[in-house]
Amino acid sequence: MNAAIVCSKLTKRYDARPPVDAVRGVDLAVEVGECFGLLGPNGAGKTTTMEILEGLLDATSGHVEVLGHQWGRDDAAIRQLIGISLQETQLSDKLTVRETVALFRSFYPQGLTPEEAIARVSLDDKSTSWIKNLSGGQKQRLAVALAIVGDPQILFLDEPTTGLDPQSRRQLWEIIHAFRKSGRTVMITTHYMDEAERLCDRVAVVDQGKVIALGSPKELISQLGGEHVVDFSIAGGAVITDDELKHVATVNSVRTDADTVSLSVSEPHLAIPSLLSLLKGRGSELSTLTTRHATLEDVFVSLTGRHLQEAGAEEKKIK
Repeated sequence: MNAAIVCSKLTKRYDARPPVDAVRGVDLAVEVGECFGLLGPNGAGKTTTMEILEGLLDATSGHVEVLGHQWGRDDAAIRQLIGISLQETQLSDKLTVRETVALFRSFYPQGLTPEEAIARVSLDDKSTSWIKNLSGGQKQRLAVALAIVGDPQILFLDEPTTGLDPQSRRQLWEIIHAFRKSGRTVMITTHYMDEAERLCDRVAVVDQGKVIALGSPKELISQLGGEHVVDFSIAGGAVITDDELKHVATVNSVRTDADTVSLSVSEPHLAIPSLLSLLKGRGSELSTLTTRHATLEDVFVSLTGRHLQEAGAEEKKIK
């Protein structure tokens, strides 16, 4: 497969006191036809990286190629090959959906008809509605229609489902799947790990401006040492050491978060009886016990020692 997007040693520094390094040496290669995700908390550098790849920001240093073209040399050519949906899209309230899509279609020498773009995001029944009368989910779908009306080879989506209800999220997922079926490339940023697992062929986990993990969701989850997680807490606040828990059957790693202990295990049907036997021998009782499949959230916690939402909150405080 050929590379759709390549960047190497990408950095972005904002002048401040002290200077802020939003992107710190990012290397990525996105293949043609894949859905690639940039994951991480708010403030991790995802959007800054994406906007450099889209040509909206200049990098402080580093190299970027989009379908073999370079920003600063082939700008016009790249703009005809990509479609962009930003985190927030401000549109004229008193234009209709069709008028808005027709306006954006006029920016390209070729592409979809406004009607085709509207149909692909299932907004046919809202074609004559003013923008101000659309719901949040409908506005997000319209933003995607504007991104695809030029019939791009690469679709950039920055946090496309933030703030949407579950039904609207699923509708956008279906639109992305349909775009992929045509052999096009999608690059998406998100802090929803379940979204990344559903949509992405590969993901880069970004934290504090750096890529800290790269691979398919399945590969990253398997690095935890088990596809299942057993979460439990002990009544009365009794403590069992990590060394003791590592002797529970099929346990690969142990993580403690407040009063909850999480065990990454290969075979929960063996791990749970072994855990119960250990607790019985210690004279302790369970307060809670759940089992679940490991997720990319577990990968992030394993890599950083923080939950994704906690990391985002920390970034906001810094700002």
